[in-house]
Amino acid sequence: MEKLLIGLVAFVLLQNCSTDQTDQPQELDRLEKEIQKVIKDKDATVGVAVWGISSSDTLSINGDLHLPMQSVYKFHIATAVLHEVDSGKLSLDDTIMITKALVDTPLWSVIKKDYPEGGEITLREVIRYTVTNSDNIGCDILLDLIGGPKVVEDYIHANGITEIAIKHNEQTMQSDWSLQYLNWTTANTANKALKTFFENQANQLSEESHAFLWEVMRQAFFSEISLKTYLPEDTVIAHKTGSSGKDKDGITGAQNDIGIIFLPNGDYYYLSVLVSRSAESSEVNKKIIADIAKLTYDYFTTH
Repeated sequence: MEKLLIGLVAFVLLQNCSTDQTDQPQELDRLEKEIQKVIKDKDATVGVAVWGISSSDTLSINGDLHLPMQSVYKFHIATAVLHEVDSGKLSLDDTIMITKALVDTPLWSVIKKDYPEGGEITLREVIRYTVTNSDNIGCDILLDLIGGPKVVEDYIHANGITEIAIKHNEQTMQSDWSLQYLNWTTANTANKALKTFFENQANQLSEESHAFLWEVMRQAFFSEISLKTYLPEDTVIAHKTGSSGKDKDGITGAQNDIGIIFLPNGDYYYLSVLVSRSAESSEVNKKIIADIAKLTYDYFTTH
């Protein structure tokens, strides 16, 4: 009788485990199908990567395609600059001279608006402008300080994030539409970069630099249609956008957003959506990102 009872208990436990394992993939499969519905009728290439805390909550659609980053790479640049700070080569309190000649540029820049005659600001503020406002002058200042795009690329590669190329600064990239495609990543690699520097398991950044990086990532601006559009107003998101605008034929090279979305229960997940070669309107491109964010948020808050 005792052996029979043990056998029955084992059978019940096995059945329960089997049910849990079956239900979860079904839910993830449903999420993938819902995301596919969002992108299937769009005249665009869309790379998506969703990574939950559990490895079972992971999916990608075109997640390994090489797609242009545009300003998404300012996140990667910030990590490399902060590494230089941690190495003692730079300090967040270093003073950066902004000359009038430097702000005499067509590049998008809040620094240019705030310092039309030039001025002095700290490295801390240059990083803040670059990440939170996607400032192009700030971006190129940071690249110049540490030795150019290759230094950033090498640093990112050295941290095991290899499916990425960083070849040009903003001034060069924006001089030729085709050059944006040489600054590329994949949706999965974008998530890997977020995860690596957020979880900081190999102490890539000091405690101070890590806290500062994720402070400015949480403060990064949102457009009217964005990752946050359909989420609860108090949702915390640490993210970086990147957008190319349109070429003469109305094609968008890149409309991107990568980030960490924090859930009400304290968990979080990584989401990267890269929209490229799109003939859709800017609003449609942005709505792809917003719709996918809503689908993933509902998945993680209900299952």
